[in-house]
Amino acid sequence: MDEELALAAFAALSQETRLRVVRLLVQAGPEGMAAGAIGEALGGATTSRLSFHLTHLEHAGLVQSRRVGRFIIYSAIYPALAGLVGFLMRDCCQGHPEICAPAVAALSCACGEPAKD
Repeated sequence: MDEELALAAFAALSQETRLRVVRLLVQAGPEGMAAGAIGEALGGATTSRLSFHLTHLEHAGLVQSRRVGRFIIYSAIYPALAGLVGFLMRDCCQGHPEICAPAVAALSCACGEPAKD
């Protein structure tokens, strides 16, 4: 990811609703979520407001949409999100990887791990 794309992505994520949408779509997985379900999860966001934010995220290359019957399904674009994290970490620690270890550990996926009570 180059600087221009990273700036567009960070600009899109710098708004509360859009950040919440991306986090929600990351949690939803590759199957994504219907626009109506996203609105409900956000506490009843209006259709026009949600459409504005989803369009902004699509233009930034962070989410994609597809039509399934009457529904528009949105999903996170994981390679773009990984590219954004990679952009931040690319020159990490100037040759001292132990400094970056906490950041790398925070990126580990808990997918498939049993829930802790």
